[in-house]
Amino acid sequence: MYRFVRPLLFLFSTETMHCAVMLALGALRFVPWGRKAIKKCYTCRHKSLEVNVFGINFPNPVGLAAGFDKNAARTDELACLGFGYVEVGSVTPLAQRGNPRPRCFRLPMDGAIINRMGFNNKGVEAAVKNLRKRNPALVVGGNIGKNTLTPNNKASDDYEKCFVALYPYVDYFVVNVSCPNVSCLRELQSGERLTEIVRRLTAHRARQPQRKPILLKLSPDLTTEQIDESLAVIAAEGLDGVVAVNTTTCRDGLQSPKGKVEGIGAGGLSGAPLTRQALETVRYVSRKTQGKLPIIGVGGIMTPQDALNMLHAGASLVQVFTGFIYRGPGIAKEICREVAKDASRQIVARKI
Repeated sequence: MYRFVRPLLFLFSTETMHCAVMLALGALRFVPWGRKAIKKCYTCRHKSLEVNVFGINFPNPVGLAAGFDKNAARTDELACLGFGYVEVGSVTPLAQRGNPRPRCFRLPMDGAIINRMGFNNKGVEAAVKNLRKRNPALVVGGNIGKNTLTPNNKASDDYEKCFVALYPYVDYFVVNVSCPNVSCLRELQSGERLTEIVRRLTAHRARQPQRKPILLKLSPDLTTEQIDESLAVIAAEGLDGVVAVNTTTCRDGLQSPKGKVEGIGAGGLSGAPLTRQALETVRYVSRKTQGKLPIIGVGGIMTPQDALNMLHAGASLVQVFTGFIYRGPGIAKEICREVAKDASRQIVARKI
């Protein structure tokens, strides 16, 4: 059904449609049995889908990546679409508008999106206000960043502010130092600066009665040496996993006309062109850590098979974003069905 509706929806800008979807999801709370009906339609339940990662029980391994619900305004409604967890943000200490519009563009020929949103959000206080009202049974991750105007030598202050404010209200954290759409942000991926941020967060965590996982989001544009440096920080500072990967600045191999791509300008590319790069990063991290470090695989998951490939490469969980936009609201259910089938096949193979 969605493939027939999508051409109409794509007549509108990406950001306009996103706002419309968020408004429609918000209206569900005023429709009697609305959430239950949507949940029944889009949720796949199976014992084999349940997974425990870094001490958290997930009903299924398919999550919605950060960037869709920046302000944690629709976590419960998005969960009704079959997602096992929802990652909110990126959240910054203060509200900011982000980069000037237009700042999000579809490349239908490539199954891709280029965005340069720039951490637009209403600030951590607004996110906390929304999270106080969420369903506590839902697994929610908090993706945190710094305000654009905060210099890098003060970045650890911003990350700590978000971490402290969100700590009682989310189940895990993702430190986002790899987004290409915030000026100089990716300079924070270097060992010394990253260590400073992480130590501030782990110091606060050590004083809390409940230990919550902290993950690092990796850029797909890192060299293997840079990935190794990040993994060394993770091991040294006691982080709990990685999210691999963020969007890329690379434009190689696109089918869209070169003039169109150049006209769009700067921004992070996501979707199908990122599939191989993301998969290779997940496979490398898994091999480098001997499968002991939990990985959330994200980037270029456009089909159920893409998700299975991620899991087979070593990911413990997966996330979708661009695939959600191109494939529609049933993507989580479709992936869950294939994961359950794959689990059944493996059980049969072991018996044989």
